[in-house]
Amino acid sequence: MERSYDIVPTELVVKAMQDSGYRNAAYAIAELIDNSIQAGATVVELLCIESEELVQQRRRVRLEQIAVVDNGHGMNATELRRALQFGNGAHLQDRDGIGRFGMGLPNSSMSQGDRVEVWSWQEGPGKALYSYLDLKEIATGDLRQVPRPEKKAIPRRWIKVAKALGDSGTLVVWARPNRCSWKTARGVVMNSEQLVGRLYRRFLNDGRVTIRMAAFRDTALDEPTIDQTALPNDPMYLMERTTCPDPFSKQAMFDPWGEHHQQTIKVKFAGKTHKVVLTFSVAKKEARGGHNPGARDYGKHAARNLGVSIMRADRELELQSQWMPSYDPISRWIGIEVDFPPALDAIFGVTNNKQSATYLADLAGVDKEVLAERHGFSSYQALKKSWAEDEDIREPLLNITDAIESALNALLRLLKAQTRSTRGQRRYDRNSPENKATEATHLRQKQGHAGGSEEEEKTLEPVEKKANVEQGLIDAGVPDDIAVELAARTVDLGLKYVFGHADSSAGAFFSVKPKGGALLITLNTNHPAYSHLVALLEDSGEALTLEELKLLHMRALDGLKLLLTAWARYEDETPDGPRRVAVQDAREDWGRVARQFLEGG
Repeated sequence: MERSYDIVPTELVVKAMQDSGYRNAAYAIAELIDNSIQAGATVVELLCIESEELVQQRRRVRLEQIAVVDNGHGMNATELRRALQFGNGAHLQDRDGIGRFGMGLPNSSMSQGDRVEVWSWQEGPGKALYSYLDLKEIATGDLRQVPRPEKKAIPRRWIKVAKALGDSGTLVVWARPNRCSWKTARGVVMNSEQLVGRLYRRFLNDGRVTIRMAAFRDTALDEPTIDQTALPNDPMYLMERTTCPDPFSKQAMFDPWGEHHQQTIKVKFAGKTHKVVLTFSVAKKEARGGHNPGARDYGKHAARNLGVSIMRADRELELQSQWMPSYDPISRWIGIEVDFPPALDAIFGVTNNKQSATYLADLAGVDKEVLAERHGFSSYQALKKSWAEDEDIREPLLNITDAIESALNALLRLLKAQTRSTRGQRRYDRNSPENKATEATHLRQKQGHAGGSEEEEKTLEPVEKKANVEQGLIDAGVPDDIAVELAARTVDLGLKYVFGHADSSAGAFFSVKPKGGALLITLNTNHPAYSHLVALLEDSGEALTLEELKLLHMRALDGLKLLLTAWARYEDETPDGPRRVAVQDAREDWGRVARQFLEGG
């Protein structure tokens, strides 16, 4: 028998069909939901049926079939046959809709099993047309074309469990979901719930689509084991009535950020001008109040929604977490959304399974000067100018990246300043740094060491001290309401030191200013030492895994060592003579005072 020399061997075709890059079954299911929405459906159902089996004298349930049914406009015979072809479909030229790639139905289905069956109807489910794909038949050569659609009754089990069987619609059944990572119906529904709610949050929020998710045992189809309606899962937390836990399940947890919380970037492409809209949000103060809000249910929910949400045609492609600082829990309280039309797919690098905007993702966290050097330019600005003049399709992404990073940095500084100052309001106990430092100062005073702030302390009444401390904090950039609270506690408790946190353009890591007899130590949240040391250590109170905590503390230790090496270099660069001696003496003197403070007097 002569050996076959097909251009593409059948076994490779089958493997390509199965290894189509879906992250999990939930993303594959989303492809089917895309098709339903594109077909005008107002109701979509994810239905799972499982059966019981006996394994080593123990009964267990196993997923048998998965189906997606809708009340869309249905397909005729030609459309059904095309829908089962790889790279074909009814929406290839649609520049505005969710679909367009023609890969969703066969790609997603074959990634999760080896047989998909489709019924579609336009004159009632009793006149449904049927076709299928079966990888086993393709592998043996028995199936070379998509079978011609024929009239075939919808199986009784799906008629019994579905509610969306209207005058028109489509039923897709994964008949053998043997590649699905979740082996039970509950696993499929529970793992799909948050993703489906996030991808289609706009459709769910405004009522354009209702998505039902239900599971059944094959022996009790009248009694669903799960039957629920998907709620929006909004990573921007601006919607009401979402999957966010109480007390934010029925109210927005975030506020729009800034006077103009949306920014529009115009992009010229293929002879037309398109709009890319960036939206920003930030957690309300009440969401971040109290001890360790990140450990609460809604804080954990926000952590699972960490990243920049990439929206296309009202449907999310992905949540790009790589934009956010590594292991910085405060990022969970920020919402950033990038919304673009399908006409810009080529610029954003949208994959045919609609799981990623790869070209934008590639720019996340990239050093801009390194990027410029990589492309042969002396600076990032030179790169931008050249790409703009050449009308390079990548140039708009640079503008979008700049806008994301600018807003992200501003939001991080805002939240960090709020967080640090708010944490300064905690109840002061004997072991607080402010108390221990105050006690050490009193001991040094008894030993004859005088400070310049003492004179003001002697002459002012408590009311005047509070006013001076408060104004000093405000002048340093601490928010007014927090300054009032810090000043009151400092004076009422007789503390000598108060910490503030503020965004400053100064080069110093911290400033020291005597006010009202106290020493105001204001940490500059804009200084790299802050993010490398203070922020890491204070944020370790958020909900983190043990491994994340270990990494965070290692990075904080690195930050401390870098501070010490910076001082060493400063000392080394100081010219020989009186100035270097003064610097060395300052280090020695500070070390002696530090020892007394750290040892508690």
